[in-house]
Amino acid sequence: MDIWELEKTNFRNFLKLEKSLSTNSVEAYSEDIKKLHEFIETISEIKLSPYELELNHLQDFLIYLCELGVNKRSQARIISGVKAFYKYLLIEGIVDENPSVLLESPRIGLKLPEVLTVEEIDMLEDAIDLSKPEGHRNKAIIEVLYSCGLRVSELINLKISNLFFEQGFIKVTGKGRKQRLVPISEKAKKEILIYKNEHRKKLDIKIGFEDIVFLNRRGKQLTRNMIFIIVKNLALKINLGKKISPHTFRHSFASHLVDGGADLRAVQEMLGHESIITTEIYTHLSSEYLRDTILTYHPWANKSLS
Repeated sequence: MDIWELEKTNFRNFLKLEKSLSTNSVEAYSEDIKKLHEFIETISEIKLSPYELELNHLQDFLIYLCELGVNKRSQARIISGVKAFYKYLLIEGIVDENPSVLLESPRIGLKLPEVLTVEEIDMLEDAIDLSKPEGHRNKAIIEVLYSCGLRVSELINLKISNLFFEQGFIKVTGKGRKQRLVPISEKAKKEILIYKNEHRKKLDIKIGFEDIVFLNRRGKQLTRNMIFIIVKNLALKINLGKKISPHTFRHSFASHLVDGGADLRAVQEMLGHESIITTEIYTHLSSEYLRDTILTYHPWANKSLS
């Protein structure tokens, strides 16, 4: 096997087994290294192995991406994949130096996603036709997305055995198979119970899906695409005028908590973010919130000038 192909295969296994990344994430990283390999094969007179690449080769790769018309956000994501690849080679002791350490990603502006108001979320819920078999299921889905701030993958994999309603929590399996407890509102509990006790039990539930909360009409687990379609159709139905996705409810959840004065680290825990920096960016903190935080907690904030 070619050295590049060998290391790409080993890298995939590392991401899947050691880092416990999702299939989508593994595929994305693999595609990044495939692009780097294709570039080296195309431009190099001497076919270099991944062990022989230096910083200048990676910088040329970045220039190549620019010339292809790849946008800055996509460039940054590809470079992130390359950095992860060389970090893996270094961890495994395959290379002695990481040539990507000084590789700078293109600067990109922060693109803030749409945020829904409480009124808009109410309008979306009110647009659900509860006379249809899937009506109460869809209402429960919207409630859980907003009141718990779940990712789509977390929602479709939510299990009945992980609903701890008496304690007021649900157990969620997030990125890297990490589990966390998330508080659930009384309204969300009510909608889940209506769906579960009055509608879900009427389905012909297929083997292997007995513990999955949200099912399609065939008694199987819902797909990510189906959740996107549900949200998109509701937005069209009320002429929302905003481009939204299931993730918009997660962002709205975090934004409303922060705007209401919630502790940022508590929001970080509920979202399942490893770094609080991610939470700060994700919730696009208002300048008023930042100002109030500084005035409240900084030791010199209220010190008069002499």
